[in-house]
Amino acid sequence: MLGYLIGHYVRPNMRLRQSLEKAKQLAGTMLQEGHKGVYKTIVTDNNQTSELIVEVKELAVTKGGQVKVEYISANYKNPDFRTRKGEALLQEVRDLLGDYLPLEDIEWYETTEQHERIKRNLHTADTLHKQHFGE
Repeated sequence: MLGYLIGHYVRPNMRLRQSLEKAKQLAGTMLQEGHKGVYKTIVTDNNQTSELIVEVKELAVTKGGQVKVEYISANYKNPDFRTRKGEALLQEVRDLLGDYLPLEDIEWYETTEQHERIKRNLHTADTLHKQHFGE
């Protein structure tokens, strides 16, 4: 009888609790991910030009309309223009563009709809947790 109770009531509740905690943690991480966008500019060097496309994350906005950004990824449209990749390319972009970019030149990703959906799912997970475990 004890094995039946543990197998059918206690273990599923532990799995449900762990799944809900994992879902809440993932949703919290996605909400903290921040505002991301793309910045594009033309770079000229030694009579060659290429479009530089940089994915950025917003860290802060100044009163003057500048955005402090964190560079996530970067690439040149013309692959022959510069051959750096990975962290070396991001360092080059940091040196070239600086830590602040103009707010109006960044094309922001639409995240409001996604964030609203995550908040609804997080609320549902909290409700389920309260219903099943009374916490």
